[in-house]
Amino acid sequence: MRSRIEAYCKELKLGNRIVEHYSSIQAETHEEFLAELLALEVKHRKINRKNRLLKQANFDTFKTFEGYEFGGIELPAKLSIDEFKTAAFIDRKENLIMYGGVGTGKTHLATALGVEACNQGKVVKFYRTAALVNELIESKQVGTLHKTISHLEKADLLICDEWGYIPVSREGAQLLFQVFASCYERRSIIITTNLEFSKWNSIFHDERMTTAIIDRLVHHSYLLTFTGPSYRLKNSYMNL
Repeated sequence: MRSRIEAYCKELKLGNRIVEHYSSIQAETHEEFLAELLALEVKHRKINRKNRLLKQANFDTFKTFEGYEFGGIELPAKLSIDEFKTAAFIDRKENLIMYGGVGTGKTHLATALGVEACNQGKVVKFYRTAALVNELIESKQVGTLHKTISHLEKADLLICDEWGYIPVSREGAQLLFQVFASCYERRSIIITTNLEFSKWNSIFHDERMTTAIIDRLVHHSYLLTFTGPSYRLKNSYMNL
């Protein structure tokens, strides 16, 4: 009988979980047994999907909310910390702009939100902004730009880290604008930056392009200001 079950699971592409665990399920009726068996499969598929989403998100490092301190962050009045940590803004297609000095926890918080979104079954893409621009330019050169943008459009959340750390070319700015235009009111974006809006023109070298990007970003957006000291400097060996 076990071999028949194993063969059916293989044919139905159910893996080995049912074969390995069906004999340990305690149930008083056939219906209860079937429900427990299906629940086991659903549970494992959710775990596998979560792990796959976390891998595909391509986070630089894995960060969660555990131990994260919100003391140095000015959150909008509309967002409580508890509600914010649920990443509910993604369902509302809202954006977050995280502004503050280097080392103040912007990337950590953006990543923690991305991880929470993956845990909820959402698709997340994490990029350092310069790397995203380079990928867009390279895909345009080899004729796969449409495929790259289509891939980005599948995300529920796009995280652009280190926004403005490196100026981009006019071509890169145009491609980045194309991505943001496709995201507008369709999916959420998180940007981490140490540049105030008035200096964004130094990134794109085009006032019209800068205005257009800011216009799409700030609509349906929350601004989080990070005012604390650099975490890395505060905890460096030089201070021991």
